[in-house]
Amino acid sequence: MNDNLKVPKRTRRSFAQPLDMLIAGSREDTIPQVENMFRDLLQLGRSLNFYIVGDIVAQDFLSNSFLKSFIKICVIDEKTQRNQINIEYGGFFEVEIELTNPAGSINKESWEIFRTSIASNKRTLIKVTEGEEDLLILPLIDELPLDDRGHFAFYGQPPITDSRFIIPEGIVIVNVDKNIKEKVKRALAVMDSI
Repeated sequence: MNDNLKVPKRTRRSFAQPLDMLIAGSREDTIPQVENMFRDLLQLGRSLNFYIVGDIVAQDFLSNSFLKSFIKICVIDEKTQRNQINIEYGGFFEVEIELTNPAGSINKESWEIFRTSIASNKRTLIKVTEGEEDLLILPLIDELPLDDRGHFAFYGQPPITDSRFIIPEGIVIVNVDKNIKEKVKRALAVMDSI
């Protein structure tokens, strides 16, 4: 990507929609469901690689020994709802990268960071030191390969109550396939270059 991107005001609401499957509920409800789902997939012989965007999801996956074992990349900003959050990951990540990413935007450097991190196959923590991480799910998915290695991206869904369609809080599980990658490309195409 040659430009930094920003969500236009006219399409902001569409960016709040879940990209793929939403498991609605509290953290206490959703994490056991996610664990059971992926235990079943593992028994079916699926390969699992997890990519996390967001502090709460990162915290929940890192504190669950089963889910933690499949994490490849984690993107955090150490804030949740504008409050500071401390995530314990003591030595789990092999590489740590810092990135600035202004709110409501995507830093053009993120594509190269994700491309390099995915290719390295090292457990990578990407810390957004200024701004927020929310939209980085898009370039992350854009850079993931389409292959049989089972790439799944996860992020938290805040409750949306001010639209025609109410969206409950929960966790979004993105099974990275051709359809999802096309959906992401369409989302990126409507963003403004800045």
